[in-house]
Amino acid sequence: MRILVVGGGGREHALCWAISASPLCTNLYCAPGNAGIAQVAECVDVGAEDIAGQVALAKRLKIDFVVIGPDAPLVAGMADGFAAAGLKVFGPSKAAAQLEGSKSFTKELCRRHNIPTAAYERFTDLDKAIAYIKAQGAPIVVKADGLAAGKGVIVAETVDQAVEAVRDMLAGNRFGAAGAAVVIEEFMEGEEASLFALTDGEHVLPLVGAQDHKRAFDGDKGPNTGGMGAYSPVPLLDAALTERVMREIVLPTVRAMKAEGVPFKGVLYAGLMIDKNGPRLVEYNCRFGDPECQVMMMRLKSDIVPALIACADGGLAHLDLRWSDQTALTVILATRGYPDAYKNGSEIRGLAEAAKVEGVEIFHAGTKADGTRLLANGGRVLNVTAMAPSVEEARARAYRAVDLIDWPEGFCRRDIAWRAVGRKP
Repeated sequence: MRILVVGGGGREHALCWAISASPLCTNLYCAPGNAGIAQVAECVDVGAEDIAGQVALAKRLKIDFVVIGPDAPLVAGMADGFAAAGLKVFGPSKAAAQLEGSKSFTKELCRRHNIPTAAYERFTDLDKAIAYIKAQGAPIVVKADGLAAGKGVIVAETVDQAVEAVRDMLAGNRFGAAGAAVVIEEFMEGEEASLFALTDGEHVLPLVGAQDHKRAFDGDKGPNTGGMGAYSPVPLLDAALTERVMREIVLPTVRAMKAEGVPFKGVLYAGLMIDKNGPRLVEYNCRFGDPECQVMMMRLKSDIVPALIACADGGLAHLDLRWSDQTALTVILATRGYPDAYKNGSEIRGLAEAAKVEGVEIFHAGTKADGTRLLANGGRVLNVTAMAPSVEEARARAYRAVDLIDWPEGFCRRDIAWRAVGRKP
């Protein structure tokens, strides 16, 4: 098969890395790709959100199967564009991708179908939003209704912080159209984890859990980011809890989407909050997580391509996947200043030595080649990922590789998997 992966980040590098190992894949392309992806796929400079350009590229290259990586093109309807052109595609339709593209769509679906989640209200009027915040008190969570690159969530510890957040979104236009409406919801305490499942719109195949680290700095301090590291498996998300999440949250969602005429086909990423009363849904994403995808692809022992095709074809009922019982852990190296203002173009050295550390793969998230030099070209730049029999050893290997990378303009968290260290995965 001739396969095209849409996107150019760390998630797409991990997907290309896994797809390139499949005997079903004869030619692999990625658009736009990056310097790391170019090592396993032919990169073509077409923007990840350019629906017409991507469809034209797929036709020109005689592509048999398309895998869409990022959220924005899915929410914009890229899967529909490929389907209309007669191309087989992995990823939900525009209507189904509302599960990620609109927080209020998902919250209302949960309300209608009794799927456990935080109490909430949606607002477009600033005064009404402020009145609701004052009535509820703090801590409280303010979310931009639409896509905001992982940064549209404010966990406000005081009423004043919450009021400032809604002012920024509704009056200050901080997130543009994504923040034209806000969802204000109850603050949930507990431990966060993510469970992923493939679905063909009817059948569901649970994958594995992972735990992301959203805050920029050690100790879960600083602003929210797209993710600064992840690991899998998650000690908290054992077989019994996974079964409960599937029964109470994921399966009811897939059935609800089908019943409402918007079947979801692709990967469903359930962000969870788990406390003494069990799991509740924080939010859904309509694509593989980034950086969770990187640790999942490291642990996957089966060929990923038949599983992705089964989601598009409706053949998931007869498919299973095998996973390594080892721990995979990834550390994000980001440009100083991220998630706020940062500068591109600084040189990165030492990757060849870092990649020699046992069990390590380095996935590129925001890089570009400049002759023989490798330059940073984004906020999150490298995903230093390691596999080992224990979470402690995976962590040690990843940081050993990080310390061999010569990039003064970069930074990382030093406490990835802090919740799991000392526990048995």
